[in-house]
Amino acid sequence: MAGRATFIALTPLVPTGPAPLAEALAFYRDQLGFAVTWQSDTMAWLQRGAVTLNLVVNNEPQWLANASFSIGADDLDALFGEYRHVPARIGPLEMKPWGRREFHMIVPSGVCLQFYQA
Repeated sequence: MAGRATFIALTPLVPTGPAPLAEALAFYRDQLGFAVTWQSDTMAWLQRGAVTLNLVVNNEPQWLANASFSIGADDLDALFGEYRHVPARIGPLEMKPWGRREFHMIVPSGVCLQFYQA
C-alpha cells in the first residue's frame, strides 16, 4: 500500500462578485493588506502572511451568498483596529461560546470573512 499524501496548504477560491477584478483586487490589497502575487484577466493570487486566496471573477449569486472563509490571526485586537474603518460590514469582536475570539466582515462582493484568535 502506498503512503498517504499530506495536505500542506489550502487556498480558497474567492469570487469577486459584480465588481471588476481590478476593483476587487484594490479592496483586498489596499483595505485588507494582501499582496498580489500573480494576476491574469480573470483571477489573481493574493497573500498576507501565511494566508493565500485565489480571487476569481465570478458573479454567481449562489456562490456569493454561500462564500465564507475563516482566517486565523496572531493579534486579533490589532487586526480589528486595522480593519475597523474598512468600507465593509464588520461585526463586533467577541468571545464565542466555543472558546474563540472572532469578528466577521462582509466584503463588498458579499463574501463573509471570519477572523479569529484561539
